[in-house]
Order: sequence, then C-alpha cells, then structure tokens
Amino acid sequence: MQWLAQREQSRVELHRKLLPHARAEDAAAAEAGLPATDMAAAPRVEAVLDWLEAHQYLSQGRFAESRVHARASRFGNLRIRQELKQHQVAISPEAAQALRDSELQRARTVRERKFAVWPASAAERAKQARFLAGRGFSPEVIGRVLRVSARSADDADTVGNGLD
Repeated sequence: MQWLAQREQSRVELHRKLLPHARAEDAAAAEAGLPATDMAAAPRVEAVLDWLEAHQYLSQGRFAESRVHARASRFGNLRIRQELKQHQVAISPEAAQALRDSELQRARTVRERKFAVWPASAAERAKQARFLAGRGFSPEVIGRVLRVSARSADDADTVGNGLD
C-alpha cells in the first residue's frame, strides 16, 4: 500500500516489486519447518493485485493518465508509448489524440529549453535532431521543428544584419 500511496503503479511494476517478498516468505516458512502454502508465490501476488484492482487501489487507467501527464512536457509520443508498452498499459484514445495534437509544440519547447540558439550549421542541426529523437519525438515532428528554426535563423540574418 505504501508504494501505491507514493504514486500510481502499473500492475506489472507492482507484481515485480511484490514477487520477491512472496518468495522470501515461502523460503522463511520452509526454513522454519512450517507447512508450505497451497499457492506458489506468483499466483498469490496475482490474487493480491486482483484484490487491489477490485477495490480501486490499483488502476491501469489512472497509471496511464499519470504517466502521460508526468512525461508529456519532456518527451515525445514515441517515448511515452514505449514506456506504457513496457508496463503493459494501453493509452486511452483521448490521451493519444491530445498527445498527437500537442507534440509539435512540446518538441519546440523541449528544443528551446536545451538549446538557446537556432542551429547555424548542419552539425548543430544534426545534434539537435539527435537530442529530440532521443526524447522520443517522431522524425516528422523533428523535421518540422528544425525547418521552422532554419527559416527563423535565415530571417534573423537578413532582417537585422545592418547592411541595408
């Protein structure tokens, strides 16, 4: 219960955390010469998780919503979807649409936070593209962000260069 009080947990994550404790109980009981339990450790953990879900202490939907909310400001759709997939949690259609709608703006914000200046060379552009790709933004979004940045840098060079 303490883990659930700290933050939302996925069923897979909680199973991974509880299983060693169940196995340790079995080993301690065997060492003490107590009779073995009728259930192996994994099914007992599954039964506990079922009870937690039935009583609304554990919710895959809440976990997905919490994870999306926590990650959206720093990561792209690909990264968020991969994290949810690792936890065997599906994203709701509404949340997926909201992420798609905001991905371009989130990519711009993440790029601006990391890099104060627009890429002036191909090497800088590649560096920023790799950074955004590592954060889970799609190649299409990265291209759009960096095309806009290239146009903005060109405009700044021609408008305020003092050669007029």
